[in-house]
Amino acid sequence: MSSGRSDGGPRLALKILVAGGFGVGKTTLVASVSEIRPLRTEEYLTDAGVGVDDTSGVEAKTTTTVAMDFGRITLRDGVVIYLFGTPGQDRFWFMWNELSRGAIGAVVLADTRRLTASFGAIDYFEQRRIPFIVAVNCFDGAYQYSLAEIRDALDVDPHVPVLTCDARRRESAKEVLITLIEHAASLSAAASS
Repeated sequence: MSSGRSDGGPRLALKILVAGGFGVGKTTLVASVSEIRPLRTEEYLTDAGVGVDDTSGVEAKTTTTVAMDFGRITLRDGVVIYLFGTPGQDRFWFMWNELSRGAIGAVVLADTRRLTASFGAIDYFEQRRIPFIVAVNCFDGAYQYSLAEIRDALDVDPHVPVLTCDARRRESAKEVLITLIEHAASLSAAASS
């Protein structure tokens, strides 16, 4: 987080990560809410990934993020939100340390068809004490569980917000980001009091 620029840059810049397992909709969420055409580092899945990447539940997926997705949202009064979508495959997780540096928090995007793919991201942010929320991307045809069932299955602390979203819809993605910013702000206020 930075603030107070006199060179015409943003008055306040917030960095948010969008993380989660392979194929949960991170690239889609960043694209749905970004005011700029998002930077994507998508590559086609190849035979080299067979046996390395777990594509169960997302067999129709043909591309994957290999570095990051990047989007931007400019708010009133010079506040800018920078969105960084993380790669979801385990073999690209070495990039998370760099991407998470300076982030105010993270959205852990989850898919109820493959909920265990969210455990790594949740562990990552818990261990580093980075504020996060869980947003369950509602895929067509996926069984709908209650938020209490999802919270229990993921074993997240009671103070961590868990909500549903449709990563394809701008308004839904905005609600997710608002929830994260409010959560991170409340944790910061509690820590400073």
